Amino acid sequence: MADGKILVIGRTGQVAQALAHVGGASVICLGRPDADLKRPETLARAIDQHKPVAVINAGGFTLVDQAEAEPDEARILNVDGPAALALACKAGGVPLIHLSTDCVFDGAMPRAYRPDDDPAPICTYGQTKLDGELAVADAYQKHLVVRVSWIFSPFGHNFVRTMLKLAQTRERVSVVSDQVGCPTYAPALAAGLLEMSRQAAQPGFASWGTYHLAGAGETDRASLARSIFAESARHDGPVAEVDDVLTSAYPTPATRPLNARLDMTRTRDVFGVQLPDWQDGLAATVPALIQEMATS
Repeated sequence: MADGKILVIGRTGQVAQALAHVGGASVICLGRPDADLKRPETLARAIDQHKPVAVINAGGFTLVDQAEAEPDEARILNVDGPAALALACKAGGVPLIHLSTDCVFDGAMPRAYRPDDDPAPICTYGQTKLDGELAVADAYQKHLVVRVSWIFSPFGHNFVRTMLKLAQTRERVSVVSDQVGCPTYAPALAAGLLEMSRQAAQPGFASWGTYHLAGAGETDRASLARSIFAESARHDGPVAEVDDVLTSAYPTPATRPLNARLDMTRTRDVFGVQLPDWQDGLAATVPALIQEMATS
C-alpha cells in the first residue's frame, strides 16, 4: 500500500469531515482559500506544497435544489473546478479521485445502476456532475470517478439530521416513498475512498475510470425515515409518524431519480472494497446526533 499523505479538496462537507476523522494524520483537508475550485492556482499550489500521493476531490456545489436557481455557480464548482484540479494533478503526477453522484442517472432503470450504464441527468445538479466527470476524464487519464449516494453521518447536513430536527417540533412528517437508493455512512465511505486512493497511488495501477461506492442494502426514503425514528426511540430521542407521499405529489425545484441504487460489483472486483450495511451506520449516527442536539 502506498505511503504518504492524501490531499482532500474540501473541508466542511460530510465526506471531507469523514475523511479527516477516519484518515487522521494521513489526510490533509483543504478548503477555501487554501484550495479553491474557483482559483486553479490555489489547487496547483496545494499539490506542489503538500506533495500528496493522491488527491480526493470532495468539494463542489452539492445543494441539489439550489443548483436549479444557480446553474452558473454549480457549473463553475462542478465542472470548471474539477477540470482545473485534474490538470493540476496531471502536472503534479498524482492520481485524482473525483466524487460524483447517482443524480447522473434518470432513475428509469429497473435494476441498480452499473458504472457503464448510460447517464441521463434530469436536474441541473446531475448535469453539472456528469459534465464534471467528462471534464476530469478528458483532462487526465489517471483518474477515478467515484459515484456516491444518499450520504449521512454525524457531520454536516443530511437526511438523518433533518428528520430528527423535524421530529423535535412535529408529530408527523411526510416523506416520499417511491425514491429508492443505497444510504451511505460517510465514515465507511471515507474508509473505502482512502483504500481506493492508496491502491491508485501504487506504481503500475491501471484500472482507471468510473466506479460506484455506496452502502450495502437498499431502501426508500420513507422507510429510511422510519428506521431513523426507530433508532431514535431506542435512545430516547425525538420520534414522529411517517406519512408516505409520492414524489409527484411533493414537488421540489430539482427532479431526483426514483431509482438511485448503485451497483458496486466493479468496485469490489477491482479494489476489494465493499461498504457495510447502511443500518450499521445509522446505529452509530442517530445516537451521536441526539447527543449533539441535547447539548446544543
